[in-house]
Amino acid sequence: MWLSDFEIVLRDRVIERGAVRIEDGLIAEIRDTPVPDADISGDGRLLLPGFVDMHGDMIEKEIEPRANVRMPLELGIYDLDKKLAANGVTTAYAALAFTPATYGHVRSVEHTTVMIETLGKMRDELLVDHRVHARFEITFPSAVEVAEKLMAAGALGLISLMDHTPGQGQYRDLEIHTRNMAKARKIDYAAAVEMVKERMAQREAHGDATHVVTGLAELARDKGVSIASHDDDTLEKVSLMHGLGVAISEFPITLEVAAEARRLGLATAMGAPNALRGLSYSGNLSAREAFAAGVLDILASDYHPSAILPAVLALAEIGNGGLPAAAALASANPAAALGLSDRGRIEEGLRADLVIAERGRMPRLRATIRAGQQVWSDGVVGNRPKVAA
Repeated sequence: MWLSDFEIVLRDRVIERGAVRIEDGLIAEIRDTPVPDADISGDGRLLLPGFVDMHGDMIEKEIEPRANVRMPLELGIYDLDKKLAANGVTTAYAALAFTPATYGHVRSVEHTTVMIETLGKMRDELLVDHRVHARFEITFPSAVEVAEKLMAAGALGLISLMDHTPGQGQYRDLEIHTRNMAKARKIDYAAAVEMVKERMAQREAHGDATHVVTGLAELARDKGVSIASHDDDTLEKVSLMHGLGVAISEFPITLEVAAEARRLGLATAMGAPNALRGLSYSGNLSAREAFAAGVLDILASDYHPSAILPAVLALAEIGNGGLPAAAALASANPAAALGLSDRGRIEEGLRADLVIAERGRMPRLRATIRAGQQVWSDGVVGNRPKVAA
């Protein structure tokens, strides 16, 4: 199958009007000029590598769209699958959390385990290549035991080490965190202050979590599962994470911390919504600032997959390397960080995971191709109709 007359974004350059041939789900040939009678004509639209999303917090919202309104788990996964395909994600790591009981039933060990098991059973019938990013709160006492069982079953592709205690990490600015909590929970400020104090007291009562952190890291290294740290906020924490074998620093809090992570060889990851809006919800480092400074490697959907495409195009205008460097944030770079050597670039011999998009007042995604098969389209770009003999 030929895709022709596209602006093709390669890893190191852009072909203004080129063509790509797909055979057996792989990219078989790339040309710098259009070919006649192609199966799909792009009319100058963008052809990008399929997005590799290492962190998406969406399954829980699909299953429980309103508080205490639980939908069937399979329905939520089907809905999320379609949403991801419609936004160009061809490989998705579902970020599913294991937390202490105080965080609520949606993130309980029982519910999260069932979500992981169900997603694994459904993988072959879904549009997107779904994998699991298990997020372990370091105050979760059974973290190592749970992780060991899931890794033995081959269920995890990535783990992250989290501490969401107010006053550090993502929530180091207590004023912003308290105001955001009051707004999100629809409570007054005084009630939010008490909730923050309670959460901090619970963390203090838990005591030292070093054994959880080191246990998870050792287990992941033994099983060959990638490790990410979460909300690194000091140079000391980055150094500790590096020593544990962490490969990815998710959502570094300051530019200084992001630069240190890069110096130590960690890939840095931030959210596409942050990059698109130009600021962090929690008042932390802007992804645009990090990219302009050359210390951003990966864009993740975080909680809003439709932000990936416009964020990539926005960053292409402000950083070094133009569109190839910006597109790599959502494709080549996360693929490399996660050990997925068969995807993430438009290159002969790799998987034909591709995104067809166009620029505009608001960039629009027109079609998604996974392993050579069109898994989503809005109908604007499609197969060329056959001419009757």
